[in-house]
Amino acid sequence: MRNANVERLLTKLLGEEKTGFLFSTLNFPAVLEDWEEGTVTRAELAQAMNMALFDGLLQRSENGRIYTDDAIASGGSVFFDHGALRTVRWPHNGALPPGEAAFTRILRPLGFKLNGRYPLDKLNMTGRAYAHEDAPDEIAQFFVSELHPERFSKEFQQAVTNVVSSSKDPLTPLAVSQLSELERDGALPIDAAEQLLPVIVGAFARQHDIPGEVDYDTLLLESAEMAWIATEGNAFNHATDRVQDVHKLSDIEKAKGRPIKPEVERSRSGRVFQTAYRADTVRRQFKSPDGKVVTRQVPGSFYEFITRKRTFDRMSRRWLTDLRFDAGNATGIFKMTANAAK
Repeated sequence: MRNANVERLLTKLLGEEKTGFLFSTLNFPAVLEDWEEGTVTRAELAQAMNMALFDGLLQRSENGRIYTDDAIASGGSVFFDHGALRTVRWPHNGALPPGEAAFTRILRPLGFKLNGRYPLDKLNMTGRAYAHEDAPDEIAQFFVSELHPERFSKEFQQAVTNVVSSSKDPLTPLAVSQLSELERDGALPIDAAEQLLPVIVGAFARQHDIPGEVDYDTLLLESAEMAWIATEGNAFNHATDRVQDVHKLSDIEKAKGRPIKPEVERSRSGRVFQTAYRADTVRRQFKSPDGKVVTRQVPGSFYEFITRKRTFDRMSRRWLTDLRFDAGNATGIFKMTANAAK
């Protein structure tokens, strides 16, 4: 039986067809099998947001759509493990709070809690994982990374300012107050949740103006990750299917000729394994030096796969999934958007 609150929220936002597809495609947390019509809990709103963001990722990633359609056609499903987004920790960020602060103000009221910090020094970034307190193993986590422009050249820093200083804040005063109420009470009336959902989903997008072509090329010389942010903003960088055996899946996808990583990433603990498709190519607009708008092909979002080992906990007498991430794995996965722009 579907959770009526989540279904109502998604139907209003996405329509009946997409809502039905998402319910038949994605895992659904057991904690949401009980609900009270008319009152939306933080876990229900978090799940609705995650499902909507997954749908958005599929709209931008053809490879992700093909994989998902194949999985459903063969009688399978997708276990949504986590989504990732990139931010810039920079004071000249327009009206948008710098770095992950733009999203922790959303994630924390929804019930997400910091679940690990991961220095990504080779990329001059820091990653942080956020897991849901009510169902950490079943509600998709967020991997939020911050890029540190101060570690790059002065020319790079100026280009960052040129790109992100026009950023708008997607959160309305009403949304801020609704998030405050949600954080205080753990729930919202469904009418308020219906108003809030499209606003928070819309936060996962590009908030700044069309980037300048010269600025983009300056950023690309030093950081493929910042160049990606210039065109895609804070959109989902990737969404991840948790699978039983990522090595077997990798071999199958290679045999199909899919654009998957040559090697599977292995965590230092030996308990988390990841691979991914190469980022889909998308067409984006830029402002040329003479003021015209030009279009170029650039890396977009992508689809990832992960296997997490489980341990039997003798105290609780149940199996526990290793929900940690790994800095080395993340650095390797981030390279999937580093293919040369055209």
